[in-house]
Amino acid sequence: MSKIEKIIARHPYGISLLAGGLSATGFAPLNLWPLTLLMLVLWMAILVGVQSRKGAFFSGWLFGVGHFVVGLNWIAKAFTFQAAMPEWLGYVAVVLLSLYLAIFPALASLVARWIARDRPLVLIPALAGMWIVTEWMRSWVFSGFIWSPLGAIALPLGRMADLTMFIGSYGLSALLFAGAGGLWLMLQRQWKPALPLVLLFAGLSVLPGHEATPVAADQPLITVVQPNIGQQDKWQAGYEDQNLAKLAQLTVRKDDQPRLIFWPEAAIPDYLETGYPQRYYYGRPPQFVRQQLGALMKPGDVLVLGALKLEFDEAGGRAVGARNSVFAMDAQRELLGRYDKAHLVPYGEYLPMRPFLSAIGLSRLAPGDFDFWPGPGPRSIDLGAFGKVGLQVCYEIIFSGQVVNRDNRPDFIFNPSNDAWFGSWGPPQHLAQARMRAIEEGLPVIRSTPTGISAVIDANGTVRASVPMAQAGRIDSRLPTAKAPSLFARYGNILPLGMALILLLSAIAIRVRAR
Repeated sequence: MSKIEKIIARHPYGISLLAGGLSATGFAPLNLWPLTLLMLVLWMAILVGVQSRKGAFFSGWLFGVGHFVVGLNWIAKAFTFQAAMPEWLGYVAVVLLSLYLAIFPALASLVARWIARDRPLVLIPALAGMWIVTEWMRSWVFSGFIWSPLGAIALPLGRMADLTMFIGSYGLSALLFAGAGGLWLMLQRQWKPALPLVLLFAGLSVLPGHEATPVAADQPLITVVQPNIGQQDKWQAGYEDQNLAKLAQLTVRKDDQPRLIFWPEAAIPDYLETGYPQRYYYGRPPQFVRQQLGALMKPGDVLVLGALKLEFDEAGGRAVGARNSVFAMDAQRELLGRYDKAHLVPYGEYLPMRPFLSAIGLSRLAPGDFDFWPGPGPRSIDLGAFGKVGLQVCYEIIFSGQVVNRDNRPDFIFNPSNDAWFGSWGPPQHLAQARMRAIEEGLPVIRSTPTGISAVIDANGTVRASVPMAQAGRIDSRLPTAKAPSLFARYGNILPLGMALILLLSAIAIRVRAR
């Protein structure tokens, strides 16, 4: 240990950066969670050894930079689909975003080090508590970006992921620090405090998690469609009929029972609502489009699909905005309801500081001449015999505690997405976060994407069926059953924040007692 400690003391900041990068390998698709634990141990050893609060902040910031650059590398892929911007800008965007996001681990390490000084036993609960607080902050500061919370690494760890129904994904992150802290204390031969932490972590990891529960024979039939339409083909002029043909081929009914059909985000480029000026329909009026869609359905069917909605000026003659929407339509071509995406992606769906950024040649990643407008937030749509569906479009599903209308609880969540933007790392990470929402809320989650990973996830977070990346396919299944509202479903992020408060007070109490 003395040699390792000397190396850490000599190069604390470089090792912090390296440890942060390696810690992100615990996320999907690599799932190297033991390496993540070891890197957390290494980082905690660095924090105890730094001599100042400034050093603690800088160490945490560098750890965060490495963690986010590696974990979010898939964002660079999105820039390859926007001809107006150079491809190299994607890698610059990953680094710049990581430089900002790293402020949150830096704050966690600063406060934890201030509470703990050089006491390892105090640092563990202090850092775990502050990580909860800063992950929660990351979900809403500057509109929020909480992709891959640390707790997502625990999904393969047996019973541990099930605790998400009580403490949410942010609380689960704290348990990873507890496990790493136990290992750290063992390395220092502090057996008495180490053993409870290590045994708790090991026990939760070894115990098998909930298995897929049987689905009742009277549950509704569903069909989830993945057409394998790449981003490069999605908005190409003249591809509308070809793309619709792919969706139609995969939608053909196999029997006479009514079913609920799911298509991806922005499945079609056409507008489904009437009342727009005719020039906006490009020769494909909504009646014609609905007739095409209705021809794929039989009596009793319902189709839920992503499409766009336009917003017009007061005179009603000029479009001034758009909404990324999900529509539900029955076999009679009637629209049953619409959900408008509420949590939009900066630079992806709208351009902040548009006059300035447009002047220097930048544009948003999604095609179009004007920005998307946000909707009011989570809502449930009544689909009759199929129950109530809650909608979360694409990355909205990553926001723990913000995915369900608690006053009108749905029977399941539909998460249409366009993961064609996300490279090879983004889709499995997205799926992992959808699984965490299922466990937290006790609700099945249905995912339909153009290129993968489409899936049926039950209320225990188990993937019952899926279509892999870069493959066309469909899932025919019965809709998994919802569970009773979990503790987290009833109280939300008050629970992990309460856990954070207990951890921080415990850290202070341990320090005071040790004086």
